[in-house]
Amino acid sequence: MHTFEQYFLMNTDDVIQYVKAKIESFQNAQQITCKEIGDGNLNYVYRVVNEETKESVIVKQAGTTARISDEFVLSTSRNKIETEALQLQHTLAPGLVTEIYLLDETMSCCVMEDLSHLTIMRTALANFETFPHFAEHITDFLVNTLLRTSDVVLNHKDKKELVAKFTNPELCEISEDLVFTEPFHNNFNRNEVTPGNEQFVQTHLYENEALHLEVAKLKFQFMNNSQSLIHGDLHTGSIFIDQNDTKVIDPEFAFFGPMGYDIGNVMANLIFAFARGDAYQNKEFTEWVENTLFDVMDLFDTKFRIAWDDHATELVAKNVDFKEHYLQNILKDTAGMAGLELARRIVGLAKVKDITTIESIENRLKAERLCLRVAVELILNPSEFQTGGQYLTALQNALQEENK
Repeated sequence: MHTFEQYFLMNTDDVIQYVKAKIESFQNAQQITCKEIGDGNLNYVYRVVNEETKESVIVKQAGTTARISDEFVLSTSRNKIETEALQLQHTLAPGLVTEIYLLDETMSCCVMEDLSHLTIMRTALANFETFPHFAEHITDFLVNTLLRTSDVVLNHKDKKELVAKFTNPELCEISEDLVFTEPFHNNFNRNEVTPGNEQFVQTHLYENEALHLEVAKLKFQFMNNSQSLIHGDLHTGSIFIDQNDTKVIDPEFAFFGPMGYDIGNVMANLIFAFARGDAYQNKEFTEWVENTLFDVMDLFDTKFRIAWDDHATELVAKNVDFKEHYLQNILKDTAGMAGLELARRIVGLAKVKDITTIESIENRLKAERLCLRVAVELILNPSEFQTGGQYLTALQNALQEENK
């Protein structure tokens, strides 16, 4: 029997023994079940249930390579960054983040709240479910976790200590490659372009020098602007949801970077949902997505301004014009980063089921081009996207181009 005093990659039997050893309420349980439920690209996730009491927990462990590809050899210490990010986010945005019960640095795993009574948002959106409180909840999460970990609010020495604590070079390198470089250059030959869209991708992504310039600017912004603690991978597969609750999970990519990266990821993944809804001509669903895109941007803007006034401690940040300057730069970053997410999920290594499960190949090709048209517009003209309505205009223009 393992003592869990030295790291090894667990299987389901090991996880059962681990929970019995580490979680007091499971120590005397006689009927425990365990199932591996992870569907992400990096880690192993187990749901453990005490069948007598129906108490359940999630155990998440980091392996030495990414699940998506053995080419990505990773330090197992990334689990510590993810867990500590969740703990901090839970403090800043209570009720919107999964709760952590245990961090085990030796085994590179954590035990956390089981959210299986909720649904992964991407799965729900793929089934055209709608969520009336999502925009309200996600903007609460974004404003509180982003602004309140910035130099606007934090003591500058404390913030610099956090920057060091959350330095995450291996996961950042994955983003730098898969988000900022490969979709536009295919330099590792890992891109996967759907047959039928090869020339479109060649023209709009691979040969577009003006686009490459703006992508380079965004990449260096990502690498050098330690603005706040960002989730780093805030897509709809990292959100559990139902009609009343929203819970953010999986910040293994967390580090101090530009706020717009998180906001842009949310916007891009809503656009994927729109493209799927359009492919299936589900007008009620696409209208909800349009309203949500509008609300996310406009609620973020409103709440950010209020939170700035309530929480800013830095004297020079209390200048009204500086607040406006700061926010406009966030919104500009948001548009560019949203464009990057749209492009990389269409042609890159890590795709999204919203698009890949569109059954009609003709409709899938159209949905991909729709996303890429919006991506190019967002990256080339980020300063023009300060409101939700401007995103909707870009979507409608892209639809018109596709329908010519």
